[in-house]
Amino acid sequence: MISTRGLTKTYGRVHALDGLDLEVEAGQVHGFLGPNGAGKSTTIRILLGLARKSGGEASVFGEEPWHAASRLHRRIAYVPGDVSVWPNLSGGEAIDFLARLRGAHTKDPAYRTEKLRLMEAFQFDPQKKGRSYSKGNRQKVALVAAFAVPADLYILDEPTSGLDPLMEVMFRREITRVRDAGATVLLSSHIMSEVEQLCDRLSIIREGRIVETGTLAELRHLTRTEISFDASSAEALAGIPDAHDGTVTEGRARFTVDSDRVAGVLPELARRSVEGLRVEPPSLEELFLRHYGDDLNALENGHGAATRRERKEQEALK
Repeated sequence: MISTRGLTKTYGRVHALDGLDLEVEAGQVHGFLGPNGAGKSTTIRILLGLARKSGGEASVFGEEPWHAASRLHRRIAYVPGDVSVWPNLSGGEAIDFLARLRGAHTKDPAYRTEKLRLMEAFQFDPQKKGRSYSKGNRQKVALVAAFAVPADLYILDEPTSGLDPLMEVMFRREITRVRDAGATVLLSSHIMSEVEQLCDRLSIIREGRIVETGTLAELRHLTRTEISFDASSAEALAGIPDAHDGTVTEGRARFTVDSDRVAGVLPELARRSVEGLRVEPPSLEELFLRHYGDDLNALENGHGAATRRERKEQEALK
């Protein structure tokens, strides 16, 4: 559905994308994970034909987006992270207008029924003018318009920005619904729980290139699993194979083990008849911090808020 090879985008001397390789397969929810400034939105703008690539290859449905944008947009539903609406149109009018841009017949009973269902699900008042909407309600305009008209591909760039937790639950239900109907979703986010719950595959982007990609299960081997059990002294950890970082605190022994070595450790723990055994696989946050931990350490150590990427941009602006 989506394919990029060596994709680059430069703004002057700033490399927003630096050889990005991304594959999104049909019928999947693909997470696109990275902090603000990593290149997620630039990638999406190129895929939508809103920005022209500087180099490399990009295709959506097998077509080059810059030259085929009008055709592609008939099959794509897009939700940005910061939605602007027409100040003098009501929310309902804005939703209908966006739907017509994608070829929907807004007087069709099926469309009207689906729109009503979504407005009720997202607790959205369609009567108010756009100028009176909060950020969350502006986001709902784009979400209702996107989900009310069936699409082959949903490209969502921080789509839950401004939504409260209840509305995030409704969003996840809609993603599951369109995936079950056979659609493909590219979900750009920096919210770990959102990606972890929804995505079949994920790609982590850093400084304009993909640094890891795969299913969450495939990527978990990149970090360690934590194992803990009831214990009263450090002697309980002696002799456990492949154990790292062992500690005993508050009556619990804890250690980590490379994720592909867990199966070899469990028989030893069974032989010892340990109680209260808990095995916790690495979270998506740990996988993410494997690539961004040095930036976090720099912030915690007071070295300034700028990442290497931000420093490049600052130098280019001088």
